[in-house]
Order: sequence, then structure tokens, then C-alpha cells
Amino acid sequence: MRVVLHVPHLLLLTRMVMMALIVGLTTVACNRTSNSPVSPTSDGSLGGDAAADGSTLKATTPSLVSPNGGTQVDDPVVLTAARSTGKFGSLAPSYQFQVRSGSTVVYDSGAIAGTASGGNVAHTVPSSALNPDTSYTWRVRAVQQGQNGSWSADGSFKSPVGAFIRGNELRDPLTIGRTVGTPIGPVQFVARGLKLLSQESRVTYELPSTLQEGEFSLMVTGIDEGSPGDKTKVMSMQEGHGDITTNDYRFTIEKRGAAYVTPGAVTFRIINGDAGEEDDINDGDRIAVAFSDERAYFWKASWRPGSAEVEVREDSPTGRRIYHSGVTTNSRPYRPAQHVIHLGSPVGRAGPIDASIAGATYWNVYVGPGPRPPF
Repeated sequence: MRVVLHVPHLLLLTRMVMMALIVGLTTVACNRTSNSPVSPTSDGSLGGDAAADGSTLKATTPSLVSPNGGTQVDDPVVLTAARSTGKFGSLAPSYQFQVRSGSTVVYDSGAIAGTASGGNVAHTVPSSALNPDTSYTWRVRAVQQGQNGSWSADGSFKSPVGAFIRGNELRDPLTIGRTVGTPIGPVQFVARGLKLLSQESRVTYELPSTLQEGEFSLMVTGIDEGSPGDKTKVMSMQEGHGDITTNDYRFTIEKRGAAYVTPGAVTFRIINGDAGEEDDINDGDRIAVAFSDERAYFWKASWRPGSAEVEVREDSPTGRRIYHSGVTTNSRPYRPAQHVIHLGSPVGRAGPIDASIAGATYWNVYVGPGPRPPF
């Protein structure tokens, strides 16, 4: 039997089918999970996907304040940057400072609070972390709850000229108006370095650990055969602080004064272990040298198990050599229990006449296992 649908019935059926489809589609849509974004937390520390530079902390990048532009800085080296703020709310992050030489990280502070000052944060780099008179770059970023902000742009600076004592090494330019040693007696900083104003004057250094093999070198001016004194010392070393004349580890480098029979003569004495034993006492050649009190001289004493030597050069470490002498020390090492070093010399049993050279001016002092660094 054939069913015939009239037009009104056909329109009603079509309308019913369309309504059923609309209800089905609405149900499916309502059952889907919403993709609306989650609002960030108020402290700005929400991780989420990392940015292109790998940062995950939602915070502003610290901007550098100082140092920058490759300028040479003074001791201590203080890195200063503008504080970081949260992008979506308040933030009190720690900071990570890095200093690099080329691509190599030579110092990393880790996450630290830093020193706050107004809108800036600062951090002092330990002097032992940097080589003196060297170019570096630095950067900083905010850190909080394991999330890292973006690194700042690189700043650049040159480290201080450098004065330090560490381990068995010391470096003291004496051209920066201060010394890492202890001045004793009247001294004066002048344009060229540090000047000893009397024969009782000296600068004394104590090494934290004994240097058994190395060198003691410096520049000096203001000395000649007319300088006052007798067996005066340009530089000296010893064990502890007893009488240097009879010290078991005496090492005195001498330029004889006007009161000596041969003014201007250079010599030295090294004692390795026992001042009462002749085998432990060794003297360098005594040679008369024509000095000028207006000229600069490089003096270098070096030692190692079994030998020691002293040389003097005009004008610089590479200038013309005007004195050189070496001695053997019978295989005995130079190992004072407390290694004490002097510019000039303490007053010994003979009195000030055999101590320092009044008027001598020193700079670029180095003691260490070598080689001597550039100044």
C-alpha cells in the first residue's frame, strides 16, 4: 500500500528532524572541556611553558646599572642592577649574578638576596674570583621557587689593578694608594708607589702558607751609593718576626750604603734551616754597581730546593742586567714555618744602619710560585 504525505505533513516532519539535530549538537558541545586560560598566580611564579630563552619565571628582566662599558673598576667589584618585578603581581625574588671571561663562567653567585638599595640590587664579587687587570662580562637574572627569569644583557668591565695575599702568593702594585701589607715606621704614598722615609721604615707581609719555591720581585727607585746606612736591605724574608740577622730562614738582598767600604755593592745572604750551621749559610757575590737614585731598577730573588739567585735589571724586568749571582744550598729547602716578607728590613741587632734604605720608593711587588704576572 502506498502512503501519500501531503505538503503540511512533510513540512512538520522536516521541522522535527532539524530540532533533533540541534539538540544533539548542543549536548555534545556542553560535554566538551573548556579551554579557557588559567589566571596567573599573584606572585608571578607560575611556571608553565618556557619562553624562547628558556626562562620560566614571569618577571621583568633586571637592567644593568654598573659597571658597564669596559671601564676599569676599583676594589671591591660591586655589580648593581635594577630590581626585577612580577609581570602579574608582586614579586620578591632572589638574584643570580654571573661573571664570564669569554664564554667561560669564572664566578657564579647562585641564588642570593643581594643588597637592596632603593630600586636596585647589588652584589660584591670576591676578589679571589677575578684576575687583576682583566676584562670580563657579567649578567644577572631573577630566581624564585626553582623558576628562572631571563638573563639581562651583558655588561662589561675591567677588574681592578689588583692587590692581594692568598695562599703562598701576593701581589701589591702600591700605585693605588694602599697596600695589602703592614707599613711599619714612617712611609708615604707618592705618585710612583710607596716611599720609605727612614731606615726604620718597612712594609711587612705574612703569607698564609710557606712558599718553598718561587720568586720575590719588585721595582724600586731612589737608591744609589750615596744612600745612608751600611749593610742596608732592599728586600728581605724570614721565619716569623725574630731578629732577622740570626734568623734560621734569613734571606736578605742588600745594596750597601754610604757607610760601607764599597758603597753601592750588591750581595745577598740565604740561610736554610739553622743560622748556627755554616753549611746552612750561603752568600752571593758582592759586586759594586753604579746606581742612579733617579732611575728605576727591577730586583728579583728566586729560590728552590738546592739553590737561590738574585738579579738586578735597569728600568724593567726585561732591561739590561747589571747584577746576577747564584748559590747552592746543599739540597736544603727554604721552608720557614711562618713566611714573613719585607720591603726593606726590620731593625736587627746591628741597629737601623743595617736596615732599610731611607728614600727608596717601591711598586709592583710580587711574591709567588711564578711566573711574575703583568703589572
